[in-house]
Amino acid sequence: MNGYDAIVVGLGAVGSAATYQLAKRGARVLGIDQYAPPHHQGSSHGGTRITRLAIGEGEHYTPLAMRAHEIWRDIEHETGSDLLCTNGALVISSANKAAITHVEGFFENTVAAAKRFGIEHELLDAHEIRRRWPLFAVSDEEFGYFERGAGFVKPETCIHAQLRLAEKYGATLHMHEKVTGFDSAEGHVTVTTNTGRYQAERLIVAAGAWLPDIIGCAHPFKIFRQVQYWFAPTGSIAPFRPDRFPVFIWELRKTRQGIYGFPAIDGMTGGVKVATEEFKTATDAQTVAREVSREEIAAMYENFVAPHLPGLTPHCVKTATCLYTVTPDFGFVIDRHPQSERVILASPCSGHGFKHSPAIGEALAEIVVDGGSRQNLDAFRLSRFDR
Repeated sequence: MNGYDAIVVGLGAVGSAATYQLAKRGARVLGIDQYAPPHHQGSSHGGTRITRLAIGEGEHYTPLAMRAHEIWRDIEHETGSDLLCTNGALVISSANKAAITHVEGFFENTVAAAKRFGIEHELLDAHEIRRRWPLFAVSDEEFGYFERGAGFVKPETCIHAQLRLAEKYGATLHMHEKVTGFDSAEGHVTVTTNTGRYQAERLIVAAGAWLPDIIGCAHPFKIFRQVQYWFAPTGSIAPFRPDRFPVFIWELRKTRQGIYGFPAIDGMTGGVKVATEEFKTATDAQTVAREVSREEIAAMYENFVAPHLPGLTPHCVKTATCLYTVTPDFGFVIDRHPQSERVILASPCSGHGFKHSPAIGEALAEIVVDGGSRQNLDAFRLSRFDR
């Protein structure tokens, strides 16, 4: 068995970031994935992910998001990749909203975080939203928060760039290799896969929806299937381009499900991406339904798209499914395994993890190499679920 300073299981958003950051610091690191990231089986695909600096899920996330933007710009400079587009983000809400975006008080929390960290933003009434972006059919009682420095990142490109850099700095990557277990006895960690056994000082499990099957202990995670839709515009795609249309999160008034979406990045034939979130029926990574039915598409358009984005037609250009790994409080888990100090569980999950992933990867590398992170990770401990 070859010895490593660290093994990273799962090379998606967080795993690719951790592997890159470890290798950059000179650590001997092995990254293992049962597929060949970036891929479409987990949580980090679909062309775009929202990134915002003022985080409505809690102010403690904002330092991670701010650091993530810095890291993405560094990676862009080093690789020539196009990762981050700051075309602005609009959050729409109202006093009588029914939808909840992950946590109660999401809109108010967002504003509070922006004020605390000095993040440039504007508060807009319905008239001003309609004036700037007439494609949103807002009602008179709705209002908005606009953050100019927010936008979207390209998940597949981000993962690919970080894995390229990981190899550049000396990481070993094993693709199409499935981890079947690990043992942390005798002062090290031994990882067993379908093709071999490997030994390391530390193990980072960043396996997303597969994490519950690997860690071998009680956990708070549930897996939920999510669907992303791309609808064709009624006319020109131009009003939906990033220079004219922001990413958005909309806390709707008549349903507990909100919607979110993106500008068009793939031209006229690519459509406009809009999605909602579903937390009624748990699933798992092995049995989840990957296909999207015509009934689902029709219901999405009728209930969520047509009333709010009338510039889009019922014609669905494409769909994609992804997996959310969700905790009861919609927070992350970044903590030692309850049965081994040498094993670190990393699940920046619940549908808002990608924007933070470069900073989480850096924090994990700091824990392994330096013994602790500059980021305050106390809010992400497993023990909070024992209270």
